[in-house]
Amino acid sequence: MRLPLLALFAAGGCSCLQASAGRDWPVYLGDKAASHYSTLTQVTPANVTQLEVAWTFNTGDLREGSTQIQCNPLILDGVLYGTTPQTKVFALDAATGRELWRFAPENPNGLNRGLATWTDGTERRILFGNGQWLHALDAKTGQLIATFGNGGRVDLSQGLGRDATGLAIQANTPGVVFRDLIIVGFRAGEGPAPAAPGHIRAYSVRTGELVWTFHTIPHPGEPGHETWPADAWQRVGGANVWTGMTLDEERGLVFCPVGSAAFDFWGGDRHGDNLYANTLLALDAATGRKVWHYQFVRHDLWDRDPPSPPNLLTIRRDGREIPAVAQTTKSGHVFVFHRETGEPLFPIHEIAVPTSDLAGELTAATQPVPAKPAAFARQHFTVNEITDRTPEAHRAVLQQFARLRPHTPYMPPSREGTIIFPGYDGGAEWGGSAVDPAGVLYVNSNEMAWILTMVETGGAATPGEQVYRQNCIGCHGVNREGNPAASIPALTDIGQRLTREQVFEVITKGRGVMPPWGFLTEKQREAVTGFLLGDAPPNRPDNSAKAAEWVTWMPDRAPGVAVPPPYTHTGYNRWLDPEGYPAVKPPWGTLNAIDLNTGEYRWSVPLGEYPELAAKGVPTTGTENYGGPLVTAGGVLFIGATRDEYFRAFDPKTGRELWRFKLPAGAYATPATYEAGGRQFIVIACGGGKMGTKSGDAYVAFALPK
Repeated sequence: MRLPLLALFAAGGCSCLQASAGRDWPVYLGDKAASHYSTLTQVTPANVTQLEVAWTFNTGDLREGSTQIQCNPLILDGVLYGTTPQTKVFALDAATGRELWRFAPENPNGLNRGLATWTDGTERRILFGNGQWLHALDAKTGQLIATFGNGGRVDLSQGLGRDATGLAIQANTPGVVFRDLIIVGFRAGEGPAPAAPGHIRAYSVRTGELVWTFHTIPHPGEPGHETWPADAWQRVGGANVWTGMTLDEERGLVFCPVGSAAFDFWGGDRHGDNLYANTLLALDAATGRKVWHYQFVRHDLWDRDPPSPPNLLTIRRDGREIPAVAQTTKSGHVFVFHRETGEPLFPIHEIAVPTSDLAGELTAATQPVPAKPAAFARQHFTVNEITDRTPEAHRAVLQQFARLRPHTPYMPPSREGTIIFPGYDGGAEWGGSAVDPAGVLYVNSNEMAWILTMVETGGAATPGEQVYRQNCIGCHGVNREGNPAASIPALTDIGQRLTREQVFEVITKGRGVMPPWGFLTEKQREAVTGFLLGDAPPNRPDNSAKAAEWVTWMPDRAPGVAVPPPYTHTGYNRWLDPEGYPAVKPPWGTLNAIDLNTGEYRWSVPLGEYPELAAKGVPTTGTENYGGPLVTAGGVLFIGATRDEYFRAFDPKTGRELWRFKLPAGAYATPATYEAGGRQFIVIACGGGKMGTKSGDAYVAFALPK
């Protein structure tokens, strides 16, 4: 598997060696090792307090309350490439923030977290995903490369082995470039509705031609097929890489953190361990051949997919240097493996887990948990963890706690309500972790409890209500009240904001963070449109029977035919006290430094605060956070992420906060650093829009005074 370094250059294409970011920030998350690390040293603990705003770039296209910027931009040869709240691509002069060009895709949809780039030394291309499309742009002009795919873009809904027309496919995280290949994943549907299979694919960067495919839901005759029902490859979706990937260019290995199978919370139609869902896959980057794998969660029922690209690092033991790969998880664990063989570098234990009482469900008997490092988030929600912020808050949460299933890790979903702790968004989340050359990993963590409640999908009064229960309830809620913390609007007043034609169009084509639901028949889309607009139920005696007919679960279904499951869930619900604070005792968010040579912690500190609580003398609580850290050779760790909208600098040796700056909106993205005109800049996207905070449209760059 080891490739001579000269061979990488002889093969053509972009062959940046495995190296930390320096003058530029040339790859998503800094380098192809996803290290979030820069060798720049101009900014230090001694002068970081002198940082000032060097420039601010406002994109001008925010939509208040419903847009975000999660982009970690690229900086190459003095040009910064990023994306806007409405997923346009732009190029700026990196020293001044002056706009050079802008590209607007057709039918912008979803979010964007970053870009990929390729060069052969003569031309440079920017690879950009939006919705189901992978675009190739000329880096100098922002124009589509006409010879790539069909007029400059490739349709990722094609070539999946079955018809994916109308299914949710969103390429919102960049792929990784190896030689002349762009290796990509995408976000797929996760709910009870049909979902596309999440196969990993490599395309020619020059032509857009499909070069190889790895089936994450194995086909007959492929290893892992036996861990699914025999026809799952024809009907089950998900098992997709939505986080981005990591590349060991020298060894020719691409590391792919594969997500959950759909439906996230009920797997009665996918009995078995479900390889390669919830798995770290090491593939031969040139061919897509599997080298090794490790599955973190068997038969996932908790949305416990790997949340970010793994980190490549070197671990030192007994005088030896070991090439390693480390994957953080939503459950708050770090799994560390030998990069070439997949051998665990710390022991992993199997723990027995509870069984399910939902119809048709068969849970796995055990799940793996690493012995070291210790989890960076609490693992049990007991009565002792209930908030004591005020007596009233404690009492309200205690009353709810008494009605829920008792918590233990991997307690299955239930009708009574199951506590997910850490929550759906971690532990670790999509912002990713940083590693430095000494083998220390820096990870920010959420310590929020969420509640998962399952409901039966039958029993609706009308076909329109049934379609809503089957497909929409998970995001918009049982009572259509929405989820402001996730930028999901209420639908109770939809008729005052949109016409019937507009509602139908949004359901069909999607908008913002909502994917298209074109897989529904026209009759179903008309029915749910009527339900949302309050149409009176048709006065016919067979109405209830018709509604039930749409969703009857048929265990004796025809092979390869997906049918609606008997359950859905009531939404992604943070567990908060009556005043909107987390139901668990602080800390609610932390920043951690873990020495992966030994598996021991160097430090752990709360990350973020609630200013109104701080003003009352409450010790720093930490806050829920999204977006990862950046570490520099100058000895400074930078991170935004917190709901208090501050950008902070920490001493990576001690965890001591060195500096903070109030941003125009929350920085729910990972920062980048680069050098331009002899100055070191640190830039962060301030898009807000998460956790109920205001939206923003700014990129803010900091530097020391001239």
